[in-house]
Amino acid sequence: MSDRQTLRVVLADDHPIFLDGLANLIGTSRMFEIVALCNDGACALQAIRENKPDLAVLDIAMPHLTGLEVLDTVRSEHLDARVVFLTASATDEQLLGAIEKGAAGILLKDTVATTLLECLVAVSSGGTWQLPLSLGEAAERETQRRRKVERLNRILTPRELEVIMLVAEGLSNKEIARRTNVTEGTIKLHLHNIYGKLGVANRTALTRIALTLADRA
Repeated sequence: MSDRQTLRVVLADDHPIFLDGLANLIGTSRMFEIVALCNDGACALQAIRENKPDLAVLDIAMPHLTGLEVLDTVRSEHLDARVVFLTASATDEQLLGAIEKGAAGILLKDTVATTLLECLVAVSSGGTWQLPLSLGEAAERETQRRRKVERLNRILTPRELEVIMLVAEGLSNKEIARRTNVTEGTIKLHLHNIYGKLGVANRTALTRIALTLADRA
């Protein structure tokens, strides 16, 4: 961490009003100097490269590059900025990913002003700051989700997985057949096999399964 009396900070969020409010809040402390305001992840990464800040306060979900992707590059390029994430809502996978990738802090966007400043002070001193939640519970939920995805990948063929996702889009058998360039009868056979393998009986159940698959990337 820098020995400067003031700590250089890059801020990034794709909501201009929130970004301005965040800048005003951090600007109330003489400890911090805001060197860049960014509306997307690509801008944030460029600002980190050019300004070499001590801290980068980023939204997890941003256009062009997500906060997690920015953090990946910060680490791979050995940039010194410590990254703090602000989020309105985040999945267990995102929270655990942030921790695994080396985020110095994670806070909810509706956190009180004093908490945010306390977080930045702690992080600037080499500490970490995490959401007031049980990461153990988040880890267990994410582990269970990944196990479900692994099981689906193990017992279903790639075509069957594709059919499930198309069912979740609300497509009819005829529309799925057209999309996949097979006959409607083939789609019916795929669905029969899927129902048997998964022990479900209708398209609603398949849609619930698709929600799990949608988060597997």
